[in-house]
Amino acid sequence: MLVGVVTERKQDEYRVAMTPSGVHELVRDGHEVLVEAGAGEGSQFTDQDYVGAGARIADRDAVWDTADMVMKVKEPLAEEVALLRPGQVLFTYLHLAPVPDLARALCDTGATCIAYETVSTEDGRTPLLAPMSEVAGRLAPQVGAGLLERPRGGRGVLLGGVPGVRPAKVVVLGGGMAGSNAAGIALALGANTTVVDLSVDRMRELERTFSGRLNVIMSSRMTIIDLISDADLVIGAVLVPGAKAPSLVDREMLRSMRPRSVVVDIAVDQGGCFETTRPTTHSDPTYEVEDVIHYCVANMPGAVPVTSTHALTNVTLPFIRRIAASGVERALLDDPMLARGANVIGSHVTNVAVADAIGADAVPVHEALALTS
Repeated sequence: MLVGVVTERKQDEYRVAMTPSGVHELVRDGHEVLVEAGAGEGSQFTDQDYVGAGARIADRDAVWDTADMVMKVKEPLAEEVALLRPGQVLFTYLHLAPVPDLARALCDTGATCIAYETVSTEDGRTPLLAPMSEVAGRLAPQVGAGLLERPRGGRGVLLGGVPGVRPAKVVVLGGGMAGSNAAGIALALGANTTVVDLSVDRMRELERTFSGRLNVIMSSRMTIIDLISDADLVIGAVLVPGAKAPSLVDREMLRSMRPRSVVVDIAVDQGGCFETTRPTTHSDPTYEVEDVIHYCVANMPGAVPVTSTHALTNVTLPFIRRIAASGVERALLDDPMLARGANVIGSHVTNVAVADAIGADAVPVHEALALTS
């Protein structure tokens, strides 16, 4: 199979879909890899690094025109959707639930589009989303701590406090991969940290993991109102794989928060946990609503691309090798985890959560493959 790795064109996106070591493994398997010139520069990989790993370097059009499978990090821009062709495979983060127009545009291409974030186990674990959730979760308290500084517009609160002065209060909405990592860093920085979640089993697990140092509370509207009204930093970290994130904090609730407090919405890719969430960029990351600072960067892990690119390749490479070895149809039919990752096959939406979110009918993967073969 000819695998293409393209340059990310989303604003302030510095990651690349594959490291040179990942390329080397594919080449050893007998596949060809075409890398767009300059694709790895943001992650500190030169074109020569990729050539040394066995790849060929080409311009953008050559990669899109010839690759059987195109590897990306973020969802394609309109100019990239126009380059997709019937039968081609696109493997990337898609986050289609909040962007129905993109989902429909992908259906029009006739391509097979597999989303990292919906590749999942039967019990709901998302192994290709996990490392980026870890990165975003660990970044969130770090970002929030900076925004709480008065010169940056915040309340002027030190996250960990000092002896005799209370630490900042941090509330994390959601105790999954992103939320637990956010809570861990907030605790490590000395903050008074609370996680709200709906799963009693997950709360028990967090209680054990953090040896009772973490406040863990059952989520409800009244609980969230009570917690955020006294919080310095609120981190949104709720994920429903493939679906739009639940909006847990509406504008009225936001008004109860302290002036110059901060919200960081990790779930912005899926629509966000706050009614007032709108995507921002690393170049212009914040805005204010109701005197509350909002940080809603839609590609938070792109701020640390060296770490993120290595972490992403670690988890995606086994699936890439599987598709390259047996072809996408056989790989999807043989691997239920990968099949759950398929969002669009031909003109059909195949992921149930995505279909529900955009108002489409979901077609089972095996039927969509039969209809497009």
